[in-house]
Amino acid sequence: MQIEETSLPDVKILTPARFGDARGFFSESWNRKRMAEQGLDYDFVQDNHSISAEAGTIRGLHYQAPPHAQDKLVRCGQGALFDVAVDIRKGSPTYGQWIGVELSAENGRQLLVPKGFLHGFLSLKPHTEILYKCTDYYAPDCDGGVRWDSCGIDWAFDGTPILSEKDAKAPPLAAFDSPFTY
Repeated sequence: MQIEETSLPDVKILTPARFGDARGFFSESWNRKRMAEQGLDYDFVQDNHSISAEAGTIRGLHYQAPPHAQDKLVRCGQGALFDVAVDIRKGSPTYGQWIGVELSAENGRQLLVPKGFLHGFLSLKPHTEILYKCTDYYAPDCDGGVRWDSCGIDWAFDGTPILSEKDAKAPPLAAFDSPFTY
C-alpha cells in the first residue's frame, strides 16, 4: 500500500497494490493490522455505496458532527470522481483549505478523510460508483453540510452541477459555525 501525505494534515491518499493477470486484478483495499502499523488505526463500522447516474453530479460538502463524527475512507468502484476534503476545524492553521483528488476504478486510489473535514465529490463519468467506510454509524441528528461552491474549490467543471435539494440549500462556509476544534 502506497500512502501519500497531502497539504492538509491527516488527509491521506492510499493506493493499494494490485495483483493482476488476464482475468483482472486482486487488491486489498483495507487491512486494519497493516494500516495500524503505518499509524492509521481506524475502526470502521459502516460501509456505504452510492452511484451517481450522471457525470456532473456533486454530492456534498457533508460532515457528521460529534458525538457521531466520522472518519471516511473513500474509493471508486466504477467510473471516476473528483473527491474533495475541506478542513473545518476551528483554530486549524489550514481552516477552509481543501484538497481534491481524482479517484477512479482504473487508478485504484483512495482518500482518507478524517473527522473535522467536509467531504464531497463530483462524478466525472456516468454511473460512477462510490464506496466508503465510516468510523461511526449514520446519525441523522448530527448530519450537516456546507454549500459546494462556497469554499473556493476548483471543481474543474463547466456547467450546472446536478445537486440534491439538501445540498443546494446548504449554508455557505462563511456563515457556518463548525462543531469541530483543532
